[in-house]
Amino acid sequence: MALKIRLKRMGMKKTPFYRLVVTEATSPRDGRFVEEIGYYDPTKNPVVLNIDEEKALNWLLKGATPTETTRALLSKAGVLKKFDEARK
Repeated sequence: MALKIRLKRMGMKKTPFYRLVVTEATSPRDGRFVEEIGYYDPTKNPVVLNIDEEKALNWLLKGATPTETTRALLSKAGVLKKFDEARK
């Protein structure tokens, strides 16, 4: 079971916000997920990004791979830096 950390789109048409979720790689974008680890709202000014660092770090250590976009968001939140330190 390959796990990914990806964005799940929520909100109305033309006003999206996203939840960062851990899901199986084969499930659809807005389908079932294992756990929600945060949210991201690009429509607000400034952009709202809230990530539970402990949960995200735990899933990264278990082998969940973030998508390209979530990797950038995790990096912005400082989670990837902590992940690199924890792996050493």
